[in-house]
Amino acid sequence: MSSRQRRRPSRATRAAQLTGLGAVVAFMTTGCSFQDAIRFGWPVGVTPESALMRELWTWSAIAALIVGALVWGATAWTVTFHRRKADASELPRQFQYNLPLELVLTVIPLIIVAVLFYFTVVVQNVVDRPATGNELKIDVVAFQWNWEFAYPEARNPLGAPVATIGTTEEVPLLVLPTDRPISFTQHSEDVIHSFWIPEFLFKRDVFPSPEKNDQKNTWVIEKIERPGSFVGRCAEYCGSYHSMMNFEVRALPGNLFDQYMQLRQQVNRTTGQPYSAAEALAQMNCGELCSPTATSTRPFNPNPTDRLAF
Repeated sequence: MSSRQRRRPSRATRAAQLTGLGAVVAFMTTGCSFQDAIRFGWPVGVTPESALMRELWTWSAIAALIVGALVWGATAWTVTFHRRKADASELPRQFQYNLPLELVLTVIPLIIVAVLFYFTVVVQNVVDRPATGNELKIDVVAFQWNWEFAYPEARNPLGAPVATIGTTEEVPLLVLPTDRPISFTQHSEDVIHSFWIPEFLFKRDVFPSPEKNDQKNTWVIEKIERPGSFVGRCAEYCGSYHSMMNFEVRALPGNLFDQYMQLRQQVNRTTGQPYSAAEALAQMNCGELCSPTATSTRPFNPNPTDRLAF
């Protein structure tokens, strides 16, 4: 068979082959695992709620890519094979009055939206469920430009709730257990802030006077699934030193958390004052989990000419 008789691939076929090859090469050279790829850039969650939200996002993104591929394919097919010929005197066949086609193009998007709406409501009902009363209670107070975390059901020797407040020199530590449900009640002392822990995969705006602003300011998580240190941030621009509002969640196994809370309710004999978060963790001496200072972030330089985010 001569070379003239061999049928050469069309331009569209060659373009499709190059596109597919490029996609494979791009995927193989990113260094990402399959789990990394299907997270589409989301961090690894540490709560059951974060897993539900990540799965919703993943399948929504996959559905969008499938629909996109069909649309791109149909567009490429139409442009390639249904272009008006240079010598044609009439328009190509038109479909704007094709009733079956229009019904299909109306019903399919409605089904897609309905399915996405259903699964969104399912996940939202879990994430926004009310507290049952058996959770560990945490009060979150945001202010310009730091945080205060309190345990309203635990009292220090002075009779006040056990609390940790951040300063310019010290990142506040929110110490939590890994084996029990937790409820957070939050409010702001001044402007709108936002409580965000990336590994929780969602954020909560922190309003001043939440009752007057008709905000549901209590939310719950089932548990934190593994010990560790996780950086927290303010995700709402709140003023000049917004970038300074980092904090750290220190997730401890249940026995270590109980030991921590016992110390926080005692007087430190060295200082004559109730144990601070840093002093209690240092007293426990359980390795990196008991570091008295933040390990996932660090204090910011308050110099207004050196505002760098970490």
